[in-house]
Amino acid sequence: MKKIVAIAVFVLAMQGFGHAQGTDLRFGFQVSPMFSWMTVASVPNGASIEGNGTNLGLKLGVNGELYFKENYAFIVGIGFSFNSGGKLLHSGNSERIWQKSGEISVSKNNPATWAGDIDLKYKLQYVEIPLGMKFRTNEFGYIRYFVELPILNIGFNSQAKGVYSSTEGTSDDTDIKAEVVDLSLSWGVTGGIEYSLGENTSLVAGVGYQNVYTDVTKNYSDVKSKAHINNLIIRLGVLF
Repeated sequence: MKKIVAIAVFVLAMQGFGHAQGTDLRFGFQVSPMFSWMTVASVPNGASIEGNGTNLGLKLGVNGELYFKENYAFIVGIGFSFNSGGKLLHSGNSERIWQKSGEISVSKNNPATWAGDIDLKYKLQYVEIPLGMKFRTNEFGYIRYFVELPILNIGFNSQAKGVYSSTEGTSDDTDIKAEVVDLSLSWGVTGGIEYSLGENTSLVAGVGYQNVYTDVTKNYSDVKSKAHINNLIIRLGVLF
């Protein structure tokens, strides 16, 4: 319910802004499946941490497109990203993991460390605010081609669940919000087509890539790795 209210408030605010500025304003709604995985940019002390799996997630949201020329627009929106993240495989070192949550006890002899390999699966949810530009072609028949370049996508973590798997066993979903950075920044690019259904309505289909370039995971004093999220997005939506 809160998500629906947030989208409704955004639409009304953008509508008022568009009328005040006298610009050509369009709204786009998306329901977009995505494939999400994690990469590690730096690993200290000879540890081995690497991406080891993909999440199937979903993006929901609405964008406002403010056209300052016929085929050029500023983009601002609000959206929700579900089940972002992926798996990280830790091997070769005994390190502390997810101890801020107080949920993990991997090693029976020392609950703060583990020996051997362990998979950590991150299942994250974000509220996102994209800021960027859109470029599109003239209409060919019923079709326009477009490219969107989110200059900045601001994400606020609203939920974080995790599952670990090791020789000691596998956990159920665990609340790991204390292990995840609350604010994320990302950039991306999306390309696709708009298929006109009438004067003001178009179907949208395309493919996009999003990279969270800020560190996703919180660090301990002796473990300072940097993990990032990558999303491959199948853009499906409608424009009004």
